[in-house]
Amino acid sequence: MARKAAIGIGEFECLLYEVAGNVATITINRPERRNALNRRAYDEVEAAFRHASADMEVRCVIVTGADPAFCSGEDVKEMMTGEQHEASVSRLTSVCPGPTPAAVAALECETPVIAAVNGAAVGWGMELSLFADMRIASEKAKFGEIFIKRGLVSDVGGLWRLPHIVGAAKASELLFTGDVIDGTEAERIGLVTEVVPHEELMPRARALADRIAANPPLALRHMKEGLRRTTYGELEEIGGWVSGTLGKLFQTEDHREGVKSFLEKRDPVFKGR
Repeated sequence: MARKAAIGIGEFECLLYEVAGNVATITINRPERRNALNRRAYDEVEAAFRHASADMEVRCVIVTGADPAFCSGEDVKEMMTGEQHEASVSRLTSVCPGPTPAAVAALECETPVIAAVNGAAVGWGMELSLFADMRIASEKAKFGEIFIKRGLVSDVGGLWRLPHIVGAAKASELLFTGDVIDGTEAERIGLVTEVVPHEELMPRARALADRIAANPPLALRHMKEGLRRTTYGELEEIGGWVSGTLGKLFQTEDHREGVKSFLEKRDPVFKGR
């Protein structure tokens, strides 16, 4: 029987958290905003991953989004304007910058994580998929490191994880262009392990999670730690650089133009300042 959790910051508003058997499923649940993340959603993603990691009954995690999207990144209307934007700049330019807390929680989750990508995974949504150990895509999935279009740099997913997954040259292409690719291309370059019909996505992800969860839980946790150590190395240095750099870029005219042109649905005009 499935059990639900509401943890740390009270009842979840922006996501669903459910454990069935030994598998936890985290579902970003803001479909009216295409699962774009506001500050509350970021906090809840962090809390959910930390809870799953601490729960010794959880042996695998699936992260997905409520249709029609996986996660369309930050809620630009809310996060990049007014007080929310000022708070982001202040936080990123603090004395001791570090990786995004939600990113750290996902990356430090001690159990294997599967991203079931059911639709658009762009901006920080693609980052979230990269924090997972494996990605399965629906035929409706789209992937895009679109930060460059907003005058920003990617989080640690794009800069730290993506080159290990698809190679430095392909990662450079995706990061420098901001191009959005479909599931077929994602599978071709090794970003996802398979592309399945949309209605088969969650059953396929669940079947994989169950196979993983059937293994000894302590060995699973140590196996994941070993892969993290040997494949990716240390997080703090690149995370600190990312947050410090974003703190500067958030204050540029080009960033403001990137956001404004997106909201106004027009081509941006960047001036390099």
